[in-house]
Amino acid sequence: MNTLSSQLAKLSSAEEFLNFFEIDYDQSVVNVNRLHILKRFNQYLRTTPGTDKMDDETLRSTCRDLLIKAYEDFVRSTPAQEKVFKVFQDQDGKSVGLDALKSTLPSRA
Repeated sequence: MNTLSSQLAKLSSAEEFLNFFEIDYDQSVVNVNRLHILKRFNQYLRTTPGTDKMDDETLRSTCRDLLIKAYEDFVRSTPAQEKVFKVFQDQDGKSVGLDALKSTLPSRA
């Protein structure tokens, strides 16, 4: 595992990632969209070819650019419009009832 990868493995919150990559952000945007931002960042990383072959400097720059892009997705849009999580994909941005959510949980035997 390269140095950057080991540093990233220690980060967990959206704020930690944004601070690590020295990205200015609006806390109110992160408060509402933190999981969406991280999930979108992960999606961008997975679809970027060659990241496993990049040196630390190139990978750091690529990650920074992708995190900015992920963050800006939610500055300009909403989670319902971006549909990062399955609940938004399945419901097309409509609200989901409690019974529908309960039906997705494993039964307790």
